[in-house]
Amino acid sequence: MAWIVKDSAGMKVERRSEPYLTGAMREHLTKQILPRYEQKKGALLPCLHEVQHAYGWIPGQAMEEIASFLGVAPSEVLDTASFYEEYWLKRKGEHLVSVCRSIACEFCGQPAITQAVKDALGIDVGETTEDGKFTLIELECLGSCGTAPALLIDETLHENVKPEEIRGLLEKVGRGTGH
Repeated sequence: MAWIVKDSAGMKVERRSEPYLTGAMREHLTKQILPRYEQKKGALLPCLHEVQHAYGWIPGQAMEEIASFLGVAPSEVLDTASFYEEYWLKRKGEHLVSVCRSIACEFCGQPAITQAVKDALGIDVGETTEDGKFTLIELECLGSCGTAPALLIDETLHENVKPEEIRGLLEKVGRGTGH
């Protein structure tokens, strides 16, 4: 298998004038988080969480700011953030649609659920709609095997889902009338 490489040396980092790692964040991290670790580098994951919680994702500029704050190379921050699936390195939609792809859900019809979401939104797994409303992902397990297939829309679990229900669920969420 050939290695897939990316041009990280030629990567352009979008910039904004104000920092992502704000003074308040730095103060919180310094007083509450850093004392828990023998080395500053140990606080890398909590720093990433802090930024992601505030913005919904971790921009390149924020990774550079975290690297500077912790005294590590920016590549270490990028390597860590890109290793863990829980970190978002690009903007996600206002609503996150997460389809469970565990073996139980797959056996009970998950491929048809994923396809119904793709058809309804006009995007593929890992993409965000042009209007920025929805992002579609697949997760390994939602822990709802007894009620498979299941999907999560934002924080709301939907169980025993049928493909013909998908469009209605998404329209309801898109209108802001619930999950």
